[in-house]
Amino acid sequence: MKKSEYLEIYRQMVVIRRLEEQAAELYQQGKIGGFLHLYIGQEAVSTGLISARKPEDRVITAYRDHGVAINCGLSVNEVMAELLGKATGVSKGKGGSMHMADVKKNFWGGHAIVGAHLPLAAGLALGDAYKERKAVTICMFGDGATNIGFFHEALNLSKVWNLPVVWVCENNQYGMGTTIARASAVSEIRQRACGYGMKNDVVNGMDVLAVREKALTVFDEVRNGSGPQLLEIETYRFRGHSMGDPERYRKQEEVQAWEENDPIGIFHKYLLAQKIATEADLQKVVHNAEDEVKAAVEFAESSPEPAPETLYENVYVEP
Repeated sequence: MKKSEYLEIYRQMVVIRRLEEQAAELYQQGKIGGFLHLYIGQEAVSTGLISARKPEDRVITAYRDHGVAINCGLSVNEVMAELLGKATGVSKGKGGSMHMADVKKNFWGGHAIVGAHLPLAAGLALGDAYKERKAVTICMFGDGATNIGFFHEALNLSKVWNLPVVWVCENNQYGMGTTIARASAVSEIRQRACGYGMKNDVVNGMDVLAVREKALTVFDEVRNGSGPQLLEIETYRFRGHSMGDPERYRKQEEVQAWEENDPIGIFHKYLLAQKIATEADLQKVVHNAEDEVKAAVEFAESSPEPAPETLYENVYVEP
């Protein structure tokens, strides 16, 4: 990659981190309602994955979707405005935190119901296969979603029909407050793919370049007819499951140990060690990201609320 491409990856990770930190503050001030699931600690997952996709490739994810939206090209302004429920938001202020989407950018959401988007991903991939399009559907979900019927039904049919879909499990070690060891009969999530004869692998989700490298390989194989694959990405969320999480289920020492493996810090050190960028280059990126997020807050707070009549708009697809 060129220096500019490395810096763009770094920029996206820093913007996501600053956006989420600011969102947490706004939530505590009562300016964001409903649920709020932060992506802090998992930035390398979506950034690495989406940096490897092609424009025709589809992305669909669960409710921890702010970072994915940024990686897919949505502006910080429209993401922040949506969080504050404003008419200028990506979903016109009616979707909120868990329902970011922009099909023009091939980002198909943001879905609040655990695992419910997996059959939708199979449908997207089926459509591409039927039309003989060389597109890959990238379906992201948490480890908790692998214990429900949607997961097994979607993986089974994707293999039966040899669909061009990559199932990406963001294993952040906890399904809400329950550890993997207490909820899963297998030690590795990727082992579940074996029951469907599906190729699978695991990658370190705290290393953005490791995620990108593996994604490039897997996407290329699926694009060229290998059939569906499952990729388990091991990561960790530094904050609670959502803003209302009292976090009584894990020790602070555990969180601190993972925080020492911060994905942004790892990439920062790599860029310096490989002499790809200077400290001044990276500090400039950080300052610009902070300014961008600050401006987005001002934009969102000054934006109008959705008008009452918009309640009846975009409910159904117009024929």
